[in-house]
Amino acid sequence: MAAERHARASGRSDPVRLLDDSGLKPYETAIRGRSRRAFDRAAVLTQGQCSLADWANAHHYYGLHVEGKGRQRAWVFREWAPHATSMWLVGDFNGWRIDPDFEVFRIPGTDVWERRIAIDRIHHGEKFHLEMRWDGGHGERIPAYARYVTQDPSTKLFSACVWAPPRPYRWKHTQPLKPSKSRFIYEAHVGMASEEGRVATYAEFRDHMLPRIAAAGYDTVQLMAIMEHPYYGSFGYHVSSFFAASSRFGTPDDLKSLVDTAHGMGLRVIMDLVHSHAVPNERDGLSRFDGTDYQYFHSGSKGWHSAWGSRCFDYGKTDVIHFLLSNCKFWLEEYGFDGYRFDGITSMLFWNHGLGDAFTNYGMYFNGSVDDDAWVYLQLANRVIHETRPDAITIAEDVSGMPGVAAPVADCGIGFDYRMAMGEPDFWFHLAEKVPDDNWPMGGLFWELTNHRAEERVVSYVESHDQALVGGKTFFFQCVDREIYRGMRKDEQNLVIDRGVALHKMARLATAALNGGAYLNFMGNEFGHPEWIDFPRAENGWDYSHARRQWSLRDDPALRFKGLGDFDAAMIEALKNAADAPRPYSLPVKLVDNEPDKVLAFVRGELLFVLNFNPTQSFTGYGVLVPPATRWRHLFDTDEVRFGGQGRIQSGVTYEPVLVRDATHNELVQQIRLYLPSRTAIVLRLS
Repeated sequence: MAAERHARASGRSDPVRLLDDSGLKPYETAIRGRSRRAFDRAAVLTQGQCSLADWANAHHYYGLHVEGKGRQRAWVFREWAPHATSMWLVGDFNGWRIDPDFEVFRIPGTDVWERRIAIDRIHHGEKFHLEMRWDGGHGERIPAYARYVTQDPSTKLFSACVWAPPRPYRWKHTQPLKPSKSRFIYEAHVGMASEEGRVATYAEFRDHMLPRIAAAGYDTVQLMAIMEHPYYGSFGYHVSSFFAASSRFGTPDDLKSLVDTAHGMGLRVIMDLVHSHAVPNERDGLSRFDGTDYQYFHSGSKGWHSAWGSRCFDYGKTDVIHFLLSNCKFWLEEYGFDGYRFDGITSMLFWNHGLGDAFTNYGMYFNGSVDDDAWVYLQLANRVIHETRPDAITIAEDVSGMPGVAAPVADCGIGFDYRMAMGEPDFWFHLAEKVPDDNWPMGGLFWELTNHRAEERVVSYVESHDQALVGGKTFFFQCVDREIYRGMRKDEQNLVIDRGVALHKMARLATAALNGGAYLNFMGNEFGHPEWIDFPRAENGWDYSHARRQWSLRDDPALRFKGLGDFDAAMIEALKNAADAPRPYSLPVKLVDNEPDKVLAFVRGELLFVLNFNPTQSFTGYGVLVPPATRWRHLFDTDEVRFGGQGRIQSGVTYEPVLVRDATHNELVQQIRLYLPSRTAIVLRLS
């Protein structure tokens, strides 16, 4: 079976689905060549002795572990440091001094350093770091495979911390089954989940946020900022310790309890995996770890990301991809995560990190601008993840639109399960900010929300955390701006708020209903969270007021935020039920895109969606083409009073089709006739 898959992916057998696109046929050799290179690389790494996932076990070898049984039990520490000349473990266990009993020695003929230490010399909770020397220098270092890293509140220095509790965490729940159809993802940041201006914890997220997410109907939680990062304001994207769960939110067992509890609620948990770059810190990161600038990264300017101020991995080095592939496996094994969103794929794939490129033609993916080693690494990463956990999901954050990112490995693709549809939020924010309501394009809207390659599934979304970061706004705040501070009470009339409330619901309904495999929401945005996201930093006086979520707005029955949150929950429930219904929930079929009227209608499975974006005009007896011999029953609409609307549509009505002559084609067709208030969407179910 493995040989068959290798033959297919290396291009020696069946044609790949990518080549169904005639525009890619001139690049067939390059497409097959990249995949062949990945399989050849895997063959070299494993030497045919094991699977790729079994090879990705560096985390079981390096770092500090207890090995042996009975009287043979001992601590063993190992580190990869080719250019080091000497090394010591320094910590609580030896008074923070260089001690011959804790010197680490190079294994002869290798670049690996090792030391065995008696089991009673090191204890759970003790802090330590490495003291390392190299030609021309020396320094303190946090071990690259450290499992737990804490920061001293007074000195602000980070140290590795021994995590070996006498009673290891005992898992209570198994992972929920992978949804068979569309998935609904709740993107969240643990630290900013509290309403208070402080850093929230894993335990608080478990106790207070998971019930909210489950009640809202989402099936997947996507956690940001889990990997240890020294600067809180980096939003978790400047990672220092790749195998350590951030200690600012709690202990490793606290994170395990969060994941375990989520599983018990039927929620799957994925995390942001940052392999696109690393923090430039030297003492508590990987930069110049053994005194050289090229151990984990490219040397010179190639090893620096000019826009992000971070280090760029050398994906061609065996020890580097051993480190990264093992990291992919580690979080699945150790913490029970159900998959990953890979951050910054475009930056990894292109030598110029995709900066300034519009990616307007296929030649841009095959003109030497791609780092083939990064492409190979990403395919190997997907193979390791799916071999380790066949039910795991992987999502690529890629703005380049490179063909094959979310195509199967067997079809010469990289193998991601999903690609982020990053053009969708750009589209919505462009409309909200730049285009008058009566110029919104109905056909363009449908096209943008369904525009993805045939072989790819995508994650659709109106906004993620990206849109509201410093300098940005939430979609709702973009629509209503300062009126949010004075017009959100239910007993107040405000035309700007009316518009924002209506468009918030309609944009989400259109995006979720037309999703290309999954739908994503960032926490709080489902109820129109105000303003922007800004983490505490020197420039804002270390202010936490924009690094929190104001749940009291969502819960207050006197405010219109509650109606937006209630609508989101009802929408998710309806779409999930439709996806699980026997009738195929496949591609949406457009029925109406009337530009003058600003009406869009489409059917998907057993649901019919009719959206009237017209800012001023309501329609009575509006004809919507429906499939023959079908009756449709009102399921819900955005104008319901419980969702902050005016209640202009009668609920529960069944619509019988009528026969009319289509003047354009001079043929009889079936329609249903609907009342469509302005800025309102109706969802009907096949009766």
